[in-house]
Amino acid sequence: MSDRVELAEERTEAAEFRTDVARDRTLLANERTFAGWLRTALTSVAVAIGLHAVFRDVEPSWAPRAIATVFALAAAGMTVSAAQEARRTRRRLDNERATVQPVRRILALAGAVTLAALGTVPILWMI
Repeated sequence: MSDRVELAEERTEAAEFRTDVARDRTLLANERTFAGWLRTALTSVAVAIGLHAVFRDVEPSWAPRAIATVFALAAAGMTVSAAQEARRTRRRLDNERATVQPVRRILALAGAVTLAALGTVPILWMI
């Protein structure tokens, strides 16, 4: 009977380890997803600036600016949404071993990209 108990304990330990590792992988995947959304948002800002630069002389002048504004606002929305989702995921999982970005850093990055995206809008309309 003690062999069965030992085997059960070994299996329980192995299952707990697998659960811990899966939790760590999920946290790290959450960071990669957040970084991917930030890259997409920054690309959207670049598209906004590029649209304005390429179609600067198009009449009516408000049309390319309006489309560029949509891209800049979408970038801000993506960043805010990505930060909210990253924060929710972090709250659902308690970190035991993985070294992950602090929530403050995620929110700071999201805030910086959001401000940059929103700051692009008035510049697009001034130039």
